[in-house]
Amino acid sequence: MPSLGADMTEGTLVQWNVKPGDAIKRGDIIAVVGTEKADIEVEVYQTGTVEKLIAQPGDKLPVGTPIALIHVEGEAPVEVAPVQPAPKAGGRVRASPMARKLAQDLGVDLEKITGTGPHGVIERHDVEQAAQTKASENAEHIEAAAPAKPVAGMRHAIAVAMARSNREIPHYYLSTQIDMSVALDWLQGFNQKRSIENRVLPAALLLKAVARGLVQVPELNGFWVDDQLKPSPEVHLGVAISLRGGGLMIPAIHAAEQKSLEELMAALRDVITRARSGRLRSSEITEGTITVTNLGDLGVETVFGVIYPPQVALVGFGKIMDRPWAAEHGMLGVRPVLTATLAADHRATDGHRGAQFLQILDDLLQEPGKL
Repeated sequence: MPSLGADMTEGTLVQWNVKPGDAIKRGDIIAVVGTEKADIEVEVYQTGTVEKLIAQPGDKLPVGTPIALIHVEGEAPVEVAPVQPAPKAGGRVRASPMARKLAQDLGVDLEKITGTGPHGVIERHDVEQAAQTKASENAEHIEAAAPAKPVAGMRHAIAVAMARSNREIPHYYLSTQIDMSVALDWLQGFNQKRSIENRVLPAALLLKAVARGLVQVPELNGFWVDDQLKPSPEVHLGVAISLRGGGLMIPAIHAAEQKSLEELMAALRDVITRARSGRLRSSEITEGTITVTNLGDLGVETVFGVIYPPQVALVGFGKIMDRPWAAEHGMLGVRPVLTATLAADHRATDGHRGAQFLQILDDLLQEPGKL
C-alpha cells in the first residue's frame, strides 16, 4: 500500500487494472487506491511481470502492507505471505471510483448502500439515489442538535497535515511586490497569434519563474527528512487546486524547470481537470518538491501559506492590482503589481536566502522573454 501523502496512514484498494501473468513497465497504472482525499491511480516503479495479487478490492490496509508480488526480470521472485485486511464493519465495500468520489462529496456512507452493479459493486446512480433518500429523511424529521462530530474525509486529511506542519516546521515568512507591467505586455504579444484555448495565462508565467528561481536557490526545493535537507535535482511544482465540492489537492507538475511556457500551460490545464475529476496519479501526489498557491482569482491580495511536510517551502501569489508605483526616473505612475510571498522552513534556510529567491523571482519576471 503506497503512501500517497504525509497525512496518509492507510488506504483502500478500489480496483486492480492488472492480473497475474500481465507484463508491466515502469509508469503503468496498475491499481486505484482510495484515500481520504480522493481515489488515486497507482503507478508501478518496476518493469516485470505480475506474479500474484495479494490484496483484493475493498481491502483497507495500512501504508507499507504488500498488496501484490511483482517479478522483476533478472531478480528472483520473493514469496510474500498473504495479508489479512483490517476488519471492517459490514464487510468490504466495493464501489467504482466515481461512486466513491460522489459519496465523499455528498456525505453518503457507502457501507449503507447496496450496489446494483456487477457482483454488487456500488455505482454512481446508487450513490445518487441514497443521497436523495437521505435528503428526504432530513426534510421529514427535524432532530435536536447533536454534539459536533470529528471531521472526516478530506477535511480530516488536511487537518492532519496542517497540524503536523505547524507543530514540526518553524516557519518564516517574507513578501515582496513585483511590477508586472513588462511581463503582462510581453505575454499579450506572445498570445496574439494563438487561439483562445491555446493562450498562456499569467499563472503559467509565474510557475515558470518559480521553477527557474528554484534552480538558483535549490535549498527551497526538496524535503526535510531525518533531520536534514534533501534537495531535489528537479523542480516538481505542487500546484494547490481547490475542488468544486470543497477541499484541496496539490498535484505536482514534474520537471517544471525543463518545460516551455506552452508545455507548462498544457500541464497546468491537465492537472486541474484531472484533480477535479478524481483521476490523479500517485506520483503526482507524492513527488511535489514545493507548493505554489495562487488565490489572485478570488481577489486575495496576499497569501501566507502553510508548508506541506516534508517540503520546506511554499510560494504564494495574490491578485495583480493597479497600484501607485515610482519608476526609476522618479515619476509616479500606476502599474499592475503582484504581491509574492514565501513561507519557508527555518531549519533548511534563513531569511537572507529566502529574500534572495524573491529578488530572483522579481528579476526573472522583468525579462519574461528569457523564461
